Amino acid sequence: MVILLVSRTVSRRDLLCDTAIQILAVEGGRGLTHRAIDREAGVPIGTTKNYFPTRESILTACAARMTSLHRAAVQRLRETTPADITATDVAELYPALLRRAVADDPTQMLAMVELYLEAVRRPGVREALSGMVLANAEAGAALQQAAGLPSTVRDTGLLDAYFLGVAISLLALPTETLETVGLNDPYALGIGVFSATVPNGGRSPERRSAESG
Repeated sequence: MVILLVSRTVSRRDLLCDTAIQILAVEGGRGLTHRAIDREAGVPIGTTKNYFPTRESILTACAARMTSLHRAAVQRLRETTPADITATDVAELYPALLRRAVADDPTQMLAMVELYLEAVRRPGVREALSGMVLANAEAGAALQQAAGLPSTVRDTGLLDAYFLGVAISLLALPTETLETVGLNDPYALGIGVFSATVPNGGRSPERRSAESG
């Protein structure tokens, strides 16, 4: 699960999508209208409708936009990943991602939750969301494999699903409830979802061999 930053240089179409994502996060699905996007994006009334004639086309475009941003972020990650990355390094990413998704900038996570809800009723959104989920899982598997872990797309897909559930709980529930059910330590939660879904608890083959010896 990679949470993304939006580039400041975007096309008109991407500007409308980014604005729609912000509206989804702040106001939910009910606040997402053509006029609201036009107003928030600072474009003439009718602009969004010219690009996206229906509400479903807006939602589908949002999912596609988030997928595109994710793939760009993954490419940057691959270009900067050190050759000697370890399983521990990868595990430490998840508490950081969870903190960013919940505390630093929840925009992407909140918008994603709204897209999941819309996908239940809208086949077009479901298909677009499927592309985003697959891109996330494939990227996660590639990163974990680079660290020597035998992870598959199934493993990282499950990891992303766990991550999403934990993030929603942290965003939605009061502090007292989180403390009562043991969800009040974001660092431990990030490490926990990683260890629960990665084969052998996140231990690389080299480490397992050393321990068995």
